[in-house]
Amino acid sequence: MRCKLLIAATTSLLLLTAGCSTLERVVYRPDINQGNYLTPADVAKIQKGMTQQQVAYTLGTPMLRDPFGTQTWYYVFRREPGHEPVKQETLTLVFDSAGTLSQITNTNYKPDGGDETASEIASETVTD
Repeated sequence: MRCKLLIAATTSLLLLTAGCSTLERVVYRPDINQGNYLTPADVAKIQKGMTQQQVAYTLGTPMLRDPFGTQTWYYVFRREPGHEPVKQETLTLVFDSAGTLSQITNTNYKPDGGDETASEIASETVTD
């Protein structure tokens, strides 16, 4: 009887301590999407020489405008799937002093398996 009680206590202790790590994938985690979701077709509509009003009409208001006086708009979209690493996409638009679009930078940030220093950053800059 004492042996059965000891085995039951040991088994339940092991299940309680290991339960969180083994059942993590079973527990539901909702996908969290934040920011400006832009399709590639939306980004393709943007061209150099467009005014700020035309860009805002096409893409909507930016997530962030540069607070230091430069005419830079940031469209940021962050996707956090349930049990997968976070993915972030950033579209940076720079306007000249006249308010026309002069530079477009599209950055896709995709973290590796956990090593933040070896993260892959693919940047695509459109210049004339």
